[in-house]
Amino acid sequence: MNTSTALITGASRGIGRGIAVELARLSWNLVLNYVHHAEAAVETQRLVERAGGRGVIVQADIADRDDREKLVQAALAEFGRIDLLVNNAGVAPAQRLDLLEATEESFDRVWAINLKGPYFLTQRVAKVMIDLLRGGKISRPKIVNISSISAYTSSPTRGEYCVSKAALSMMTKLFADRLAEYGILVYEIRPGIIATDMTGPVREKYDALIVEGLTPIRRWGQPEDIGKAVAAIAQDLLPFSTGEVINVDGGFHLRRL
Repeated sequence: MNTSTALITGASRGIGRGIAVELARLSWNLVLNYVHHAEAAVETQRLVERAGGRGVIVQADIADRDDREKLVQAALAEFGRIDLLVNNAGVAPAQRLDLLEATEESFDRVWAINLKGPYFLTQRVAKVMIDLLRGGKISRPKIVNISSISAYTSSPTRGEYCVSKAALSMMTKLFADRLAEYGILVYEIRPGIIATDMTGPVREKYDALIVEGLTPIRRWGQPEDIGKAVAAIAQDLLPFSTGEVINVDGGFHLRRL
């Protein structure tokens, strides 16, 4: 029986749900974190169990120190281990505003969830992983940060989101460097245009751009596309890579003439 355990933040919908279901297909135990959407989290849990995994739901705001600790303790209490941390939770600005008009309040909110939360949750989980490694309870643990093509693509009406994802990219490199001595591998997955609630409001815009060739693979990305990339990492299929960026974007990152 597979006892490997993954903690996935923002697992109730979208990319987080796609990751959870793909790991469930590998019979992983899953800690499914959510903040507001309890019913969606229950649906993710149902899909996980149907796919062959086991999932427990934990409500926690990763921007809050006490909630981060609650999340970690819940994982250890339920499964006794964390083999994989997936920092997926993230938000866009509540309102798209021009860079010259964006508010400090929006900046603080986006950065608290998109960077501060993952940064300090990774710090906490890394220490847990190190203790578990020393105790012989886990082997080759991994951390995956879900960033975005916005880490390098300018969107001046959501600047706070772009810079938070660029910072998450550097965070990946920092933790990959620091944790390599323990055998903890750290990866960044960079989704492109993925069909989720976040991209719903701009569906028509991107429909047209994709048809026109914005991405060489001319379709929307799906949450399971990200899930499959995480599943590859979870199966230790990239054992000689750390700090690596995996683009799951239909080829958007290619520079073309």
